[in-house]
Amino acid sequence: MHIQILIGSVREGRMAKPVGDWALGIASTRKGLSAELIDLKEWDLPMFALAKGPSGGNYEDALQKRWAEKIAQGDGYLFISPEYNHGYSAVLKNALDYLYAEWARKPAGCISYGGVKGARSVEQLRLVLVELQMAPLRDAVHIADVWGKVEGGRFTGDDRDVKQLDKVLDELSWWGSALRQGRETDS
Repeated sequence: MHIQILIGSVREGRMAKPVGDWALGIASTRKGLSAELIDLKEWDLPMFALAKGPSGGNYEDALQKRWAEKIAQGDGYLFISPEYNHGYSAVLKNALDYLYAEWARKPAGCISYGGVKGARSVEQLRLVLVELQMAPLRDAVHIADVWGKVEGGRFTGDDRDVKQLDKVLDELSWWGSALRQGRETDS
């Protein structure tokens, strides 16, 4: 089972990178699970303006093809989604909008922080994930006082954060296995 952890912020001084590193550290210790961090800051996807929408699957743009190859490697996703103005970030929305089939029939979990622990960003994100034919998890990691848990650029979750991340990783593993089996049966 391969989980991709996407850092959904590119802002200077962002908390998403330390939170992503923390999640990767915990996910990497789990038996039967591999995980990788995908930093949208390193992908630099321009705002989607290509002539053909991604739902047709006829990707012509080289960056879009490379992005599709990367995302297709995941059996499930964990989105680090800060809350910006009662929603999730534009860079995360743009990254999702670049592709279609590569996301489909795979589970998605969220880690969020910000106003009301990022709950509004996760609620909005789930609507888009459903449209992409993903299976968003009920549970999410909502981090309180993320800024107070970062020291020297390193995030350390409290016991509640760790317990909740373990729960989300359990669900990602279960749903990832079930949905992978379903995708293989359809092939």
